[in-house]
Amino acid sequence: MTDSAALRSSYWIESAPGPRFPPLEQDVDVDVAVIGAGIAGLSTAWELTRAGLSVAVLEAGRIAEGVTGHTSAKLSALHTLVYERLRRTRGAEATRHYARSQSEAVEHAFEVSELLGVDCDLERRDAYTYATEGHHLPTLRAEAGAAQAAGLPASFVTTTDLPFPVAGAVRVTGQAQFHPRKYLLGLADDLRAHGALVHENTPVFGLEEDHACHVTAETGARVTARDVVVATHYPIFDRALLFARLAPRRELVVAGPIDADRDPRGMYITPEENTRSVRTAPYAEGQRLLIVTGEKFTPGTGDTTERFERLAEWTRRHFPGVEPRYRWATQDTFPCDTTPLVGPLHPAARHTYVATGFSGWGLSGGIMAGTLLTALIKGDAKPEWAGVYDPSRVRSVLREAPRFLKNQADVATHFVGDRLRPPSVGSVDELPPDTGAVLRTQGGRSAVYRDPDGKLHALSARCTHLGCLVAFNAAERAWECPCHGSRFDIDGQVVQGPATRPLKPRDL
Repeated sequence: MTDSAALRSSYWIESAPGPRFPPLEQDVDVDVAVIGAGIAGLSTAWELTRAGLSVAVLEAGRIAEGVTGHTSAKLSALHTLVYERLRRTRGAEATRHYARSQSEAVEHAFEVSELLGVDCDLERRDAYTYATEGHHLPTLRAEAGAAQAAGLPASFVTTTDLPFPVAGAVRVTGQAQFHPRKYLLGLADDLRAHGALVHENTPVFGLEEDHACHVTAETGARVTARDVVVATHYPIFDRALLFARLAPRRELVVAGPIDADRDPRGMYITPEENTRSVRTAPYAEGQRLLIVTGEKFTPGTGDTTERFERLAEWTRRHFPGVEPRYRWATQDTFPCDTTPLVGPLHPAARHTYVATGFSGWGLSGGIMAGTLLTALIKGDAKPEWAGVYDPSRVRSVLREAPRFLKNQADVATHFVGDRLRPPSVGSVDELPPDTGAVLRTQGGRSAVYRDPDGKLHALSARCTHLGCLVAFNAAERAWECPCHGSRFDIDGQVVQGPATRPLKPRDL
């Protein structure tokens, strides 16, 4: 692999290419249709299949190559600084339920990988939330106390195995890290062995809810199912206005080899410097792969190339001699009241379900969702912690009204303000090779990219989700919507939802 290729790819995808699955081309009838084949979708499908139900999985791209294929792959119940906030806003019982459900998900990954014999580099590691500045210590001490009271093996410490000093850290022992794509490919193999249908390159456009649900794919084929699970990261079918409670955030990842004897032997994260997350993974003989994540931002805002450079420079400064060999980006949705939304798709739903809003912790969250949704679909007794994730919850949303209102203000600012802002480039002639910009043209606002050979690719700049204007991400050569996080390639095809339709081409 050339350096230039590696620097534009996810290590998880490069190191585990996996088999291809056919698109759905004929009508099928199953017990459950699962839309989305990341960790939430595949975990749910696997649990349901093992419970004896017939399942069809429909993925718009390739399985485990979306959000899950670009994660930092920490499998932990320590989610930065969530427990003290939950204790204040949701109460002690809800905080205990959150800790228990996430811890059970971590252990379930070990059970499943052992049952299936999946070699997915699953390793026990302690998890840390740290700070280098002393004024954060009261926050860390409070978080350690709240996590411990919630039942986690948590403590406040002042030393770690990082190669630089910290002022303090929350430590939770016995957590895990793994290769997410290897794990999910193992689930997919077992799904097929037990008769489940797995279809890639099958975007879904229609959902009809009744006693029997109908899901219509782009191919024209239709799935008839008693129950449907929407596990598409950001819900592509939003019949309860969940998008108003979710904010998209994107983070960058750089990774490079480090000598095994320099492994910090833990999973680390700090909210300082716009988030810095550190872990390692098995790599070559005598080496580990150092994975550093950070630079959180709203899609479609700011200079992504500059952010990558900042993250790479931070890595070189704190881990001398490590040179990034891979780089990629991940995206997640953040609910205004902290916890994921897993359960019925809307208050009147009887046979449709959703899993979304994992706030950057989708691995434990996705496994948890598989367990919860299977219980709901089968009609089993719900786990006692199920209410923490109920999408129809109201009280916690009201408590977090300022964040909810800020989310909507940000969307309104982009929807209106981006239309009023003058273009950064006056005309197509000013556009250099390998750059893109939103320009005023005769057809209205156009998203125009000039490729390295000088060819122009012109599209409507209106996102096909709700009409916000997209912006160009030069580092990833993608058009991104700052309102709800939809992403499109230079030819307008959907890379990431909630949009399901491509940007319309424009003739310049």
